[in-house]
Amino acid sequence: MRRLLIIGAGGHGRVVADIAKLCGQYQEIHFADDADIHTCGGYPVICTAREALRFINDHDMVVAIGNNQTRKRISEELEAASAHFATFVHPTAVIAADTILGPGSVVMANAVINCGSILGKGVIVNTAATIDHDNQIGDYVHISPGVHLAGTVDIGSETWVGIGATVSNNVCICGGCVIGAGALVIRDITVAGTYVGVPVVRKDSLS
Repeated sequence: MRRLLIIGAGGHGRVVADIAKLCGQYQEIHFADDADIHTCGGYPVICTAREALRFINDHDMVVAIGNNQTRKRISEELEAASAHFATFVHPTAVIAADTILGPGSVVMANAVINCGSILGKGVIVNTAATIDHDNQIGDYVHISPGVHLAGTVDIGSETWVGIGATVSNNVCICGGCVIGAGALVIRDITVAGTYVGVPVVRKDSLS
């Protein structure tokens, strides 16, 4: 019997559970969360996030937490204990045959990932986001709903691209950035920080 443990019993976790159910790979789906709750989306919460290590021998794992740093920390603890990570693609997503998805990554409904793109570990490609050809997406990146990445974009690890943002072709964004909602990135970003506007500027430069 295949069992899945989803770490994070919030809204994002419920979406991941729905994708897992649609994919039909698991007979049992469980949650782990530190909140004092007993169910999430109709599925049982069986332990805290820290206690998830007890279940690595009989459950596949996926960390369904939107915060990149928290998702990375928990994933690395599980990885060090030799946990097996599940990777999910919603049935309505369009994924090129040569796309590489790292372990623990999740691609949501109506997302598109075109040929030659490589995504690292624990990446979130959220609802209706598009990633065009030959993108390089680092570990624990969050691509929010409605984001559009043009061809040959490189996004460093733990960057969060906000809802509805657009990144032009041949642009590199370094790791550890936050790209604001609706932002437009047309040039490389080489210093970590929060960037907003059309086109983007670093937020602390606006004060």
